[in-house]
Amino acid sequence: WVFIFSKSLQGLGYDFWAEKTLKTPDFNVLETGAMAPRVIMSCYKGKYADELIANAAYIGSPGKGILAADESTGTIGKRLASINVENVETNRRALRELLFTAPGVLQYLSGVILFEETLYQKTAAGKPFVDVLKEGGVLPGIKVDKGTVELAGTNGETTTQGLDGLAQRCQQYYKAGARFAKWRAVLNIGANEPSQLAINENANGLARYAIICQENGLVPIVEPEILVDGSHDINKCADVTERVLAVVYKALNDHHVLLEGTLLKPNMVTPGSSSPKVAPEVIAEHTVRALQRTMPPAVPAVVFLSGGQSEEEATLNLNAMNKLKTKKPWTLSFSFGRALQQSTLKAWAGKDENIKKAQDALLTRCKANSEATLGTYQGGGALSEGASESLHVDNYKY
Repeated sequence: WVFIFSKSLQGLGYDFWAEKTLKTPDFNVLETGAMAPRVIMSCYKGKYADELIANAAYIGSPGKGILAADESTGTIGKRLASINVENVETNRRALRELLFTAPGVLQYLSGVILFEETLYQKTAAGKPFVDVLKEGGVLPGIKVDKGTVELAGTNGETTTQGLDGLAQRCQQYYKAGARFAKWRAVLNIGANEPSQLAINENANGLARYAIICQENGLVPIVEPEILVDGSHDINKCADVTERVLAVVYKALNDHHVLLEGTLLKPNMVTPGSSSPKVAPEVIAEHTVRALQRTMPPAVPAVVFLSGGQSEEEATLNLNAMNKLKTKKPWTLSFSFGRALQQSTLKAWAGKDENIKKAQDALLTRCKANSEATLGTYQGGGALSEGASESLHVDNYKY
């Protein structure tokens, strides 16, 4: 905090105030001739500041990334239904145990995003998932938003809910072992979308979420997802991505968020789902340029969402970005859900005898994406079933 305070003010007890305030490590005081005291806060400097910076940097370690396993009960139900498995707690727990205990996988991960149910679940042997992850050198994270609702005054655009009670929930999640959080805002590209209202509303929601998380010890992953739905070209996506990220970072600064203790989870800049595909090198150029124009170098890492790309497509695009010879002051990594789990899910099919096969498929994808964060991925060779399958779903709900 920075205070601008007028020593000439009458009746405010300056000496007493200064004595007490100057002993507070989170405040800086500037004496001026201002007519009234005014507070200027550059960014969060509370008791968790050093921890937030360290954890954000750790999650962004080159060669590692995030497994997004935070699907809501409804969404994971759709995944299970695709392999004819019933959506009950025991099956959801079994799938997540398969993911978190796969031999060799955790060396390629720095974080795993959990759904609230999963944060408190245990392995079949009774070991909390949080402990499994921590012992493997992986930080547990938690999805904290409550989904999207329609934003009044727009043409079907949305805003994200979940700010009510967020501070209390963050405190509980921190005690349970979580060290970072995720909040997904959703925007779409149309003839007149995204509207400025939707951009502003979602940016402010992300910023409010971020500072609340930091005040309670959780690194906020800021996720302004621009859906790939549509027939627009890559230039339109680049334009919208730059507009959105510029507003998001303005909001984060307005809310005094400690940027060094955050991560960005954006979409890659691609053509719309109904448009012809372009080469990974073209996606890399447009995506990195959008970040260069909008994203402060204070942020340690970008952890891309896959946005319905196939497993192999997402990996190739990430690899192309890291091979690009240009200014990149942040680590470029991954926070993939479907693009890490699809071939694993198909290999498992809900059967115990397929667990090793499924875990091998997960290891293959995690290793591939680890290499992609370093720009050393050589391509798929013999791909597992499902690895080249498009995972796009219109108007995707998480």
